Amino acid sequence: MSFTLYDKLWNEHLVETDDTSESLIYIDRHYLHEVTSPQAFEGLRHKKIKPWRLDANVATPDHNVPTDRGNGFDVSSIQDDVAKIQVVELDKNCQSFGIHQFDITSNKQGIVHVMGPELGYTLPGMTIVCGDSHTSTHGAFGCLAMGIGTSEVEHVLATQCLKITKLKNMQVNFNGMPQKGVGSKDIVLHLIKLIGTAGGTGHAIEFSGSYISSASMESRMTICNMAIEAGAKVGLTGVDSTTLDYVKNHSNLSDEMFNKASEYWQTLKSDSDATFDKSISIDVSKIKPQVTWGTSPEMTIDFDAEIPNQEDVDEASYENLLLAKTYMGLDESKTLQDLSFDRIFIGSCTNSRIEDLRDAASVIQGKKVSRDITEAIVVPGSGMVKAQAEEEGLDKIFIDAGFLWRDPGCSMCLGMNPDQLKPYERCASTSNRNFEGRQGHLGRTHLMSPMMAALTAINGKITDPSL
Repeated sequence: MSFTLYDKLWNEHLVETDDTSESLIYIDRHYLHEVTSPQAFEGLRHKKIKPWRLDANVATPDHNVPTDRGNGFDVSSIQDDVAKIQVVELDKNCQSFGIHQFDITSNKQGIVHVMGPELGYTLPGMTIVCGDSHTSTHGAFGCLAMGIGTSEVEHVLATQCLKITKLKNMQVNFNGMPQKGVGSKDIVLHLIKLIGTAGGTGHAIEFSGSYISSASMESRMTICNMAIEAGAKVGLTGVDSTTLDYVKNHSNLSDEMFNKASEYWQTLKSDSDATFDKSISIDVSKIKPQVTWGTSPEMTIDFDAEIPNQEDVDEASYENLLLAKTYMGLDESKTLQDLSFDRIFIGSCTNSRIEDLRDAASVIQGKKVSRDITEAIVVPGSGMVKAQAEEEGLDKIFIDAGFLWRDPGCSMCLGMNPDQLKPYERCASTSNRNFEGRQGHLGRTHLMSPMMAALTAINGKITDPSL
């Protein structure tokens, strides 16, 4: 019998299925952060329950932490009262329950979806959950990874299991080689533009094809990260030599243990004759750099295309078009290249890895941020990314160009820390969501790749990265 990768992972972790077709699956790794864990820990205390398996849990603060911490910073230095309470509570809860945490003073602290793989906690074949929707990122390692709610965080802590309904299988084949200036962020934004934010609803999306086979782990993580924005609960890719090389370099497994595990890990791919409920193929060589124009990731166009008008949409979509254009201040603009930008953000769990920073730095060396830009910030995704970037001199390239070089955290991806847009400011952002108010009240967000964001900082406008 043939199986998809998702089916294989499901079968390996299935505990039982009840009469309602809901199933209980075992969870191998549980990531925790300061925002969705306090109520879960309080629930354990109330019920007088201890975590079922301590070493399956790893914690770090990321959403609320300031990113201009500097030396000597500790939790008492956080200015926002709510943020301070959440970070302090994470410290207390991890100490009380014995959960390993990389706290705000650790040089390994970072965004959970960046530091987890780097520190070897994400391994092929795992089921992984976190109280954060972009947990799908870890699917790049041949994992069944998904975001969960706060009540589910408590349930996983208490039982090391999760009750869910099995998803359908969707396959997305990315074939060909991308044009100059086109990366994984452009490719996944193009997919979301094609199928919409509900295109993968009820499905686990497996990404495959010649492009995926040639892509780095950083690129695969970006694509799996944004499977959520296509409506999927899970995004994943099969294990190959690229996966194994990354794991070998980032895990603490002995050679003997790694070799034994690799025998199993190499089976973590869909069988050649496996059946998918839905399938789509995309030639990535035809994709141009992508930029969002509206208030949803599906509102994406080629960087040099005209912004949609009434004649470009059906009647059902017309009201949303008008609302998005009004919110984004696009009434007088024909193309994205007509727009002037105020802020630049390079970071988030989507695009804050070393490869992303290298791509951005490669197009700004020896140049200066435009005088029209109020602020441009670069936020490494973890302490390890920051250290490596500084060792390579990338921080100096950014600073010399006029960027602010920050400490790890979710930063301007979401309006939950000091890095926020002011009303009506327009931001070129490498994050994953451009919803109304996502980066700050009335802020206007345009999603794009790290390279496009860096070029926008230099030119003050969107330009052709192939030039």
